[in-house]
Amino acid sequence: MIPRALTDKAQLLLTKFPMVSISGPRQSGKTTFSKLFASDYQYVNLELLDNRALAQNDPRSFLERYQNRVILDEVQNVPDLFSYLQVFTDERNRTGEYVLTGSQNFLLMQKITQSLAGRVALLTLLPFSYFELLEKPSIDEFIFKGGYPRLIQKEISPDDFFPTYIQTYIERDVRQLIQVQNLSLFQNFLYLMAGRAGQVFNASSIANDLGVNSQTVEAWTSVLEASYILFRLPPYYKNFNKRITKAPKVYFYDTGLLCYLLGIRTEAEIQLHFAKGAIFENLVILEVMKMHYNQGRRPQLYYWRDSNQNEVDLLMQDGLKLHAIEIKAGKTINGEFFKGLTYFKKIAPDAQLHLVYGGDDYQKRSEATVLGVNHLEQLFIGTSS
Repeated sequence: MIPRALTDKAQLLLTKFPMVSISGPRQSGKTTFSKLFASDYQYVNLELLDNRALAQNDPRSFLERYQNRVILDEVQNVPDLFSYLQVFTDERNRTGEYVLTGSQNFLLMQKITQSLAGRVALLTLLPFSYFELLEKPSIDEFIFKGGYPRLIQKEISPDDFFPTYIQTYIERDVRQLIQVQNLSLFQNFLYLMAGRAGQVFNASSIANDLGVNSQTVEAWTSVLEASYILFRLPPYYKNFNKRITKAPKVYFYDTGLLCYLLGIRTEAEIQLHFAKGAIFENLVILEVMKMHYNQGRRPQLYYWRDSNQNEVDLLMQDGLKLHAIEIKAGKTINGEFFKGLTYFKKIAPDAQLHLVYGGDDYQKRSEATVLGVNHLEQLFIGTSS
């Protein structure tokens, strides 16, 4: 069993809040993680019909039977239970009484914000970070396979894992969240979004390619976001007296899924693929995001581009500090790699500059700190906790 980096934070928050909620993608290991960090808690799965029936028909009896250190899994299956949780936990005034998890993140978070605001510590568990793995694969292998726990721990081929994952996701999540009349068209949309990873999101352009309207594209993208399939990286809005790009970029929460959707079927094909740079960029941004979430922090991540196409791939706000991070897949460093950072330094002189590249070195240079993905944790040394 591979320990999760989020463990210490989750256990700490159990001593501070009545409830802790674990959200994240399907198959990211939320149930297993909950049983590990709250190992002495009673586990109740509300996917089981008898448990669900009791919670639905007699929520008072259910919460009297299951109280004081209980994991409630798939809790979104009983929406009315959240109001009772609010009342009962307020009356009992205990910390660490419940851990809440569920595979329908949108429904779970909707009920938490409606009924349990201020009573629940919110944590996000994404698939494994590169730095959580006890045996480190090559970067290309990790990109190709991604971080889903079952795929890694059971040594499942991506060709076997991801078709089932996609089919299950479409059949269960999409049908429950929105009324999609044409699942084949939605699947085409998913593949199309993979082809646009690392690009600026343009709903009208995507709609034209699919033959739907832009409102449909926005709705479908929101579903993919709510289900932790993809995320939109917002632009940095601080006024530098420059016209800047205001549309977000699109990235995926798992590079293994991204590679599968792009038709990459072997690790070696990554280096030959037209989207090699975007895939590597996705990996770096995702790893930085995971490091934030694994510390129980909400990432403040952005990109920056002005009207003259000057660009920095990733900006990381840490309190008053701003880290500007350029990402290059190449393994040989050259002067062009620093072009965007050099320009950005002129308009944000206090920014700390970093170049993450496809090699393995860690160097302090006059232009920027240079680091391979295996040194990414250096970005977090001295950051706010």
